[in-house]
Amino acid sequence: MDDEQSSHDALERVPAADIKVSHADRDEVVDIIRDAAAEGRLTPEELDHRVEAALAARTLRDLAALTRDLPEQPRRAEPAVPAKDVVKIEKRIGRVEWNGTWVVPRRMEIKLTVGNAKLDFTDAVVAHDRLVIDVDLGIGGDLLLITRPGIVVTADDVIVRMGELKVRPPQQDPNHPVELRIEVTGRLRGGDLVVRYPRRLR
Repeated sequence: MDDEQSSHDALERVPAADIKVSHADRDEVVDIIRDAAAEGRLTPEELDHRVEAALAARTLRDLAALTRDLPEQPRRAEPAVPAKDVVKIEKRIGRVEWNGTWVVPRRMEIKLTVGNAKLDFTDAVVAHDRLVIDVDLGIGGDLLLITRPGIVVTADDVIVRMGELKVRPPQQDPNHPVELRIEVTGRLRGGDLVVRYPRRLR
């Protein structure tokens, strides 16, 4: 009984800063570091070093050391409607539009054939910092993504067999921290994928 009590007391005496971190703790600090780099507070070398250190951190003390010289970042407000993990859009002939205030999910799977889809992120609620969009655009299946400053789109892994791929916004606006990274994957089999800002921002 004494040994059990002694072990219990030892656990209670662990300083708060030495508590083991979770994956969520690491992810939150990585977000802060990346935001600081996007604002010009860190060099690319410092960004790489701190992200690597954050992913290897074991305690809260380790993480605190990586953000001690950075301004505190406001926590992202949770949307009234929680973000879905996966949203699937499959359209054969016709049109789909997502406008206004909608909650960005973690992943979207979009398959279009002789049909168009438009995702307007201008007023979308961003609950996470990363969205993966997997596309399968057949003949006549066109997808338009309307973004805004603070949203970065990469489409390096899209396979283009037929159709056009146009990513027009700048990959990073230095005046806006990166709020959302959209990674587009999949294939174009005759459809077009266009990414642009709203026309009023062009």
